[in-house]
Amino acid sequence: MQCITSQSSITLEIKKSKFITYISPYSEFNEMMKSLKKEHTKARHFVYAYRYLNEFNQVVENSSDDGEPKGTSGRPALSVLSGAELINTSVIIVRYFGGIRLGTGGLVKAYSDAVNLVLKSSVIQEYVKLEKKKLYITYPQLSQIEYLLTQYEIKIIDKIFTDKICLNLEASSQDYDKISRELFRDNILEDL
Repeated sequence: MQCITSQSSITLEIKKSKFITYISPYSEFNEMMKSLKKEHTKARHFVYAYRYLNEFNQVVENSSDDGEPKGTSGRPALSVLSGAELINTSVIIVRYFGGIRLGTGGLVKAYSDAVNLVLKSSVIQEYVKLEKKKLYITYPQLSQIEYLLTQYEIKIIDKIFTDKICLNLEASSQDYDKISRELFRDNILEDL
């Protein structure tokens, strides 16, 4: 499985209709849709498709034709995402109608081509499942632990300061395994 790491967009013009395609991580889908509807007030359609993993590691998919003939836009866009084995990815295609009807076959091809085109200009990487963990440390350990976490590319989501420090972390299980060995080796922590 693969995923998108950042937003990108591309414009495809077919028979005077513009298909402006935006791709992003699924976590940015709702905000992107709001932003695009404000930006493209004269657009006729906002077709979308997305795929993401839920908390049970199941792939959830959805798409919308947004007024285009049923099955001619959202489904083809979703098929491209699925065929590329993309997850945690969303695509929104903003269509400005150019006055020339494309027919159902033409719409399927146009929306599929639009998504394929934006994929070619996107940064795609292998999907790695990230896990969230808590790490409790003492105040004197903070700078050394932060340095180690940076070296192992473990993200600190936030820090909670009480009698100890709780670091909320996010990383792959492999990265946790690597740093756990380092921390135990140096007797820095009792548990991770």
